[in-house]
Amino acid sequence: MKSNKIYNKVAKVAFMPLCLTTAMLFTSCNDFLDEQVPQGTLSENEVTQAAYVDNMVTSAYAIFTTAEDINSSFSMWNYDVRSDDAYKGGSTTNDGDVFHQLEVEQGVLPTNWNINDMWVRLYNAISRVNTAIKALEGTDDSYELKSQRLAEMKFLRAYGHFLAKRLYKNIPFVMRTDLTYDDYNTLSNTEYTNDEGWALIAKELEEAYQVLPATQKDKGRPTKAAAAAFLTKVYLYKAYRQDDPKSNQVTSINQDDLQKVLEYSNPSIYTSAGFGLEKDIHNNFRPEDQYENGPESIWAMQYSRNDGSTYGNLNWSYGLIVPNIPEVTDGGCDFYKPTQNLVNAFKTGTDGLPMLSDYNNANYDMKADNADPRLFLTVGLTGLPYEFNKDFIMDQSSAWSRSGGLYGYYVTLKQNVDPALIGSYLIHGSYWASSMNRIVFRYADVLLERAEAEAQLGNSTEAIKLVNQIRTRAAGSTQMIADYPNKYGVKLYCKNYTGSYSKEQSINIVKMERRLELAMECERFFDLVRWGDAKSVLTSYFAKEKERVTFLNDAQFTANKNEYLPIPHTQISSANGHYTQNVGNW
Repeated sequence: MKSNKIYNKVAKVAFMPLCLTTAMLFTSCNDFLDEQVPQGTLSENEVTQAAYVDNMVTSAYAIFTTAEDINSSFSMWNYDVRSDDAYKGGSTTNDGDVFHQLEVEQGVLPTNWNINDMWVRLYNAISRVNTAIKALEGTDDSYELKSQRLAEMKFLRAYGHFLAKRLYKNIPFVMRTDLTYDDYNTLSNTEYTNDEGWALIAKELEEAYQVLPATQKDKGRPTKAAAAAFLTKVYLYKAYRQDDPKSNQVTSINQDDLQKVLEYSNPSIYTSAGFGLEKDIHNNFRPEDQYENGPESIWAMQYSRNDGSTYGNLNWSYGLIVPNIPEVTDGGCDFYKPTQNLVNAFKTGTDGLPMLSDYNNANYDMKADNADPRLFLTVGLTGLPYEFNKDFIMDQSSAWSRSGGLYGYYVTLKQNVDPALIGSYLIHGSYWASSMNRIVFRYADVLLERAEAEAQLGNSTEAIKLVNQIRTRAAGSTQMIADYPNKYGVKLYCKNYTGSYSKEQSINIVKMERRLELAMECERFFDLVRWGDAKSVLTSYFAKEKERVTFLNDAQFTANKNEYLPIPHTQISSANGHYTQNVGNW
């Protein structure tokens, strides 16, 4: 059981504060309060009392775990299948066919159920946060935590809009809590330019940053460092300007925004609060209590077990990812499988560095090729132990490929849990679930974002120093695989960069390091779009990967269309002409 987790406080009593719909979208706000609150409908005056307000704040936190599910995970794994990191997986292309359509970028329609489902879930979360903000605004200054709780809610509202904006680009911003029904239904999704939208999110976070404390007693509440990490990411997205309304092309890279990235990624912000790199990257992806909320976890979705409810506050959103091991993880659906291209990317040359240009010419050979240790902490490969448990050696059988090899035999490791932990940290209900936290902002990501800004600003030496911090840690991440060279014949080899590099070279180095470090963490596709590289990278990926797998035969990336999802048809038709469809002739 995990203590001091704000997400764990489950609501049991309903009330009905003001909650309206945007484009007929939001659910009624039947939020939940703690057990001690008498059952019944609360008056507007009662809602503003501290005890009730605190529970509304808790309810706002809770929706970021309860509003997602296996088909619409806020981790975005379902949507990362558009990248060169992951295949959809499952049994056939018809198993989750709408996600196969995303994978091949064909048949992605505004009417597809998954396009609307994620939109609804995200805006339901934003609605819940706005309800809490409205209640907080109604309290008087005798409520000592008012300003801090408002800052926390602004952070959550920014997070909801951030997730939506990365998916759909042109979104309505629901920033006021006093909107009438008619106001909601006249919101526009193009009221702000792309840059103005990012600026709006940044403004909300900067207001939160000024107020949030350095530490929080409750795990899951954002701190000043969490706001800084979030601002680092937002300003990096903002820097790559895509403000031509007729395209999704990157038209410029803004220097002032890059300076903001440097400001909010300043290491002193994090080290002073006790954040830093884990000794071993794998510690970030272990479910045991002693590894959760470690030094690298700046802000994470908090899950729990044994908290008094039937299943606890478990993460069900990874329920489709577990492999189907007979009589062990029966019912595992085997989705989200690493690509051959990703595995090949972990190869290293005789200098111990990534093979930036020709890594994908030939497939990785475990007995012959050098590899970055992170490969074996990210991807389960045939002939090696699954989740480092030698009772489960992966092979080319249905246990490791529910599709019979259609999607290959690789398995993602970062989201999965050792089968030896079934009944404790891995629970079987309708699907498989784990109590392992999902880190949203981790320190390695901040370092790489800082490296990217330095590289884009022409500070190649500083960029490479930051990359080398990540690579030094990668080389030492062998606690789980120390015997792999002798026992399985793998060749672990990862060295630091030692030369002098041009601006272009350093940018490419940072991009590759982001892929290796954050592989299967659902950042890859969004990075490609942010950089303006999606068309070139994915076209090259499809051309080679079609030689390896048949389900990509029809895959084709269309620039100025496939970078973002279409605005859902349901939302367009309910918006009374106030929503504009994204470019791409949907």
